[in-house]
Amino acid sequence: MKVYIIWLIGVIGWNYGYPAAAPIEDVLAAIILSFLSISLKKYFKF
Repeated sequence: MKVYIIWLIGVIGWNYGYPAAAPIEDVLAAIILSFLSISLKKYFKF
């Protein structure tokens, strides 16, 4: 659950930090954040 919350905060931060981003940029940011969350799961061994 902690990793999901970190991912969610990242997505929300991206959307508020770059509101004029194109939809493809939003998708790419979500994909990058999902890879980050996968690596966090391995690091924290959830």
